[in-house]
Amino acid sequence: MLKIAWSEIFAHSLPENHRFPMAKYELLPEQLLYEGTITSDNLFAPEPLPAQFILDTHDADYWHRLSHLQLSASEVRKTGFPLSEQLVQREVVIMNGTVQAALFALEYGIGMNIAGGTHHAFTNRGEGFCLLNDIAIAANHLLRYKGIGKVLVVDLDVHQGNGTAQIFENEPRVFTFSMHCGHNYPFHKENSDLDVPLAEGTDDKTYLHLLRHHLPRLLDAVQPEFVFFQSGVDVLATDKLGKLGMSIDGCKQRDRTVLELCRQHNLPVAVSMGGGYSRQIAHIVEAHANTFRLAQQLWF
Repeated sequence: MLKIAWSEIFAHSLPENHRFPMAKYELLPEQLLYEGTITSDNLFAPEPLPAQFILDTHDADYWHRLSHLQLSASEVRKTGFPLSEQLVQREVVIMNGTVQAALFALEYGIGMNIAGGTHHAFTNRGEGFCLLNDIAIAANHLLRYKGIGKVLVVDLDVHQGNGTAQIFENEPRVFTFSMHCGHNYPFHKENSDLDVPLAEGTDDKTYLHLLRHHLPRLLDAVQPEFVFFQSGVDVLATDKLGKLGMSIDGCKQRDRTVLELCRQHNLPVAVSMGGGYSRQIAHIVEAHANTFRLAQQLWF
């Protein structure tokens, strides 16, 4: 059964001026339920992740200051959110959503989180709407507690997964692959194991050609036992922060490429949603919904 992390806290613990793009966290499960792609049995509400698992990835000093609302004004500005107890609690629940999705993927082949993809969080700081790094926390959980020996991170958000790259820069068991707009946030890039920077306005044909060139070769070379897929839909031409030129169908073909390859290689995959900031919320929801539709089609 497809298991999907979702909680009301995803949508209801954000500052008022961030509610529009983040409305997807409420509208997406509603759409999937309405159209019959999922039932309520597919959804699970994660509990907050225990601090011991956060500390497997993040510095103790940073976690202490974050959880006690003691970040400096400069640190708070870099996250993009005003710091609050509710916001930290939201993040901790999201972290466990991806951990649990990864565990469900070990059992069923795929697990998903309607939130997550917080790839701008470093070991010791947050940036870009990310306080903690769910993909890194979940990957370390599998490496430390579940006997997984090699992880591949496939980050296809429009922005480089700089925090994930930094966290795993000296971890040979995790290979980080980021395909992103080269001239976009973050302006200082970290070094992923493989970075594929794209020109502004990159269209479906060019994007899919590059993905289909790199990903099969990576699977052969890396030989991962598990895949984390950051499936941000800010690659759309309609995205306010993206700068690429992809259509909703092109984004769907991107997801199909990744998920079909995981299925063909019998690789468990955990999917986090990542970014999406189109002016019309319907574009965001439809593009994200395609990822869940494909998961049901390919696995169940």
